[in-house]
Amino acid sequence: MPATKKKTAKKSAAKKSTKPKSFIDQPINKQLSKEAKLDLYRMIVGIRRFEERSLRAYNQGKIGGFLHLYIGQEAVATGIVSLMEENDHIITAYRDHGHALAVGMTMNECMAEMYGKHTGCSKGKGGSMHFFAPDKNFWGGHGIVAGQTPLGAGLAFALKYKQIKGCAVCFLGDGAVNQGSFMETLNLVSLWDIPVVFVIENNGYSMGTSLKRSSAEENLAHRADGFDMAWEVCEGHNVFEVREVANRAMVRAREEHKPFLLEIRTYRYRGHSVADANHEKYRTKEEIEEYKKNKDPINVLKQQLLKDGTLTEDLAKEIDKEKKQEAEASAQFADESPVAPREEIQTDVYWEVDNDTEGKLKGTYFFNDV
Repeated sequence: MPATKKKTAKKSAAKKSTKPKSFIDQPINKQLSKEAKLDLYRMIVGIRRFEERSLRAYNQGKIGGFLHLYIGQEAVATGIVSLMEENDHIITAYRDHGHALAVGMTMNECMAEMYGKHTGCSKGKGGSMHFFAPDKNFWGGHGIVAGQTPLGAGLAFALKYKQIKGCAVCFLGDGAVNQGSFMETLNLVSLWDIPVVFVIENNGYSMGTSLKRSSAEENLAHRADGFDMAWEVCEGHNVFEVREVANRAMVRAREEHKPFLLEIRTYRYRGHSVADANHEKYRTKEEIEEYKKNKDPINVLKQQLLKDGTLTEDLAKEIDKEKKQEAEASAQFADESPVAPREEIQTDVYWEVDNDTEGKLKGTYFFNDV
């Protein structure tokens, strides 16, 4: 019995973290060059301006279907993607624009995709929820709630199976944690020691349902305890805090082939999607304004960089203007791009069909040893 108590105590201690006074001064952030810090700022501003232009395009009738905006959450994707190494992979849910831009996808190919144009990253067939860039180790963009979580585990399993040092980062929302597929995935990655980091972007609302009403345990990261997994919680409005905490999780996954559950508490300014007309009814305007005033990712980073001399007010204005122009140009590019020709309707749908293999004649496909 004493031995068991000792083990439990050690496990609990490993999960507690003492927040430093200044995240910008932590080793992983202190090593950043002036230009690297400015790149973080450019990215966060760029995502914001792209999303704002996307909303305007939607309201103009240029974009159909759903549109899930990332406004307010920009520091999460920006911070984590900035930590990615050559063999790391990421996969996310349908609120995917920020992650796509963070990995290096262009505003042009992303905007064109939402316009349904052939120049889009998925040739106009995926839309807002299905951005993909395999060449950048970015695997979507998935519309099924929690459907990407077993796929994220699969990416990480492949790394371990092939003995490649790397990790997979799988993003999900707070509403997805209650899906059975996610819980089953947590069990498997813990059993098999899979190098995956699950990042819960907890923005407080599952569509229009508050966290208090949707989850019995509001501390979502605690669910890792049931699967003997390491976990941590951090705030998502400070990109340097995101980097400092996520770095520990990603290094652990790469070095020890161990899964990690990271809950990042963030906030979205807009509704669940643009179609969410009640987003100011299930939460107050005061709540939204309070976050904008005290925790806006752009303002938080701007003040930090002004303080350490990396940024000036004039440069901040220049970057903002640059990103607005880039977003505007992407809308023009999308508007002028062609739609896909008719013969494209069945391409890139099933690999077996596209490559005229025997498998196209069968209803079920199997993995083989090749």
